[in-house]
Amino acid sequence: MRVVIVTESFPPDVNGVAHCALQTARHLVDRGHSPLVVAPAPPPGSAPDTDAPCPVVRVPSLPLPGYPQVRVALPSRRLAAALLDHRADLVHLASPFVLGVRGMAAAARLGIPAVAVYQTDLAGYARTYMGAGEAAAWRRIRSVHSAADRTLAPSSAALNDLETHGVPRVRLWPRGVDTVRFRPELRDEALRRELAPNGELIVGYVGRLAPEKHVELLAGVCGLAGVRVVVVGDGPSHAHLTEALPGAVFLGRRTGDDLARIFASLDVFAHTGPFETFCQTVQEAMAAGVPVVAPAAGGPLDLVAHGRTGLLVPPRDADAVREAVRTLAADPGRRAAYGAAARATVEGRTWAAVGDRLITHYDDVLAARKTAVAA
Repeated sequence: MRVVIVTESFPPDVNGVAHCALQTARHLVDRGHSPLVVAPAPPPGSAPDTDAPCPVVRVPSLPLPGYPQVRVALPSRRLAAALLDHRADLVHLASPFVLGVRGMAAAARLGIPAVAVYQTDLAGYARTYMGAGEAAAWRRIRSVHSAADRTLAPSSAALNDLETHGVPRVRLWPRGVDTVRFRPELRDEALRRELAPNGELIVGYVGRLAPEKHVELLAGVCGLAGVRVVVVGDGPSHAHLTEALPGAVFLGRRTGDDLARIFASLDVFAHTGPFETFCQTVQEAMAAGVPVVAPAAGGPLDLVAHGRTGLLVPPRDADAVREAVRTLAADPGRRAAYGAAARATVEGRTWAAVGDRLITHYDDVLAARKTAVAA
């Protein structure tokens, strides 16, 4: 199968869309298919795509005003040319919004089936950044995804949101996790002594430092006796958070085995964002055998079994986050039981297993298109 993956983000970007697009390309290659990636060009001076598992076509881009870590693709003929040159059987649209919309239009003109993967809660972002615009965001989401042969939602909550707002042909497709890279055995006592020299309980957050993540909700956790908050990631809220989270350790962006070692060295993982359509970092923490505190909204509802692998709290409730952490801090036995159950829960959610489910969706779409043409 010849697949063109049109994605709004791709490594060296570090985010859920980029990571999922990379894992999808890798799996397609592993299964003998021929993917091609089309993505916005990274900032000048970035490393070439030598580690990509397949060819990558870069489209000219500009940084998003106020959020330069995000690149927005400019109009370019390279996209349509890539679909033609690759002789695509199917177009995979990863979180379509700008480049993906153009990819959808090009696929429609060329008669190529398209699968759209919903990954970003644009309506939630509209509320966060503009204080309004949620209805307009849903109109755009509905317009884009209604043109696809199938939309794949990463969680039950996301699927329900899409169907409630009139998006047709939605199916569930979750995300995988690297259970070899993220594992409890990487717990590093030397690192723990470095992060918490007085033996404090280590509570970690991993992700973008941006307003929609509401990392400031960890301020109350910073005030708990015997607790050290560790923040991994970067973004436009970094300066604000260094003031809002007194005593927290900021490690900046970490990736790969270094990130896996940090995850395994935590005592509790706390996620604060209420707009997660999936929440990959929660799954990575679980693979590392770490109990989770997360909002009872969006993707975490599918991932965290309350009272078994972690604790779910009301969204945007700083007091609830603090009390959940306090509860786990006071009970080492519960932390250990939750962490072991978390690891066991995700052991079957490998990228290979999830990737095979994606290929089944591709096959269904191609078969349906063939049937429609024959009719």
